[in-house]
Amino acid sequence: MDLYMENIIDHGQHPRNFGEPLNPADIDYEDENPFCGDHLHLTAQLDEEGRIKAVSWQGQGCTISQASASMLGEAIIGKTLDELRDFNRQTILDMLGIPLSPTRLKCALLSLKVLKAGIYGLTDWPDEESEE
Repeated sequence: MDLYMENIIDHGQHPRNFGEPLNPADIDYEDENPFCGDHLHLTAQLDEEGRIKAVSWQGQGCTISQASASMLGEAIIGKTLDELRDFNRQTILDMLGIPLSPTRLKCALLSLKVLKAGIYGLTDWPDEESEE
């Protein structure tokens, strides 16, 4: 558990792929968690084969939301859009490696929500945070 916490803190303090939005961007979406004020803007570029070649994100919020965005940004590079369909709630929980309260789960899932909305136009989400 301590190793996971150290990784979360590291990603929160030294986020990967954090910076100005990519221009041009094939994927460009932003959203927020209205319950706690976390905000995330994610952009990504695809290569000729339809794989994520670059990702950039900006945002503010708690360490969990920022670490989740950083970890997800690293994980999606090189993936196709079809491969990203398999990214889900459990993907994020496995990356973080710690149990989360329902409130913190919303923070953790913001990056996934923004990614999926940007790729697929999904804005209505099943009530994932009630799943245990």
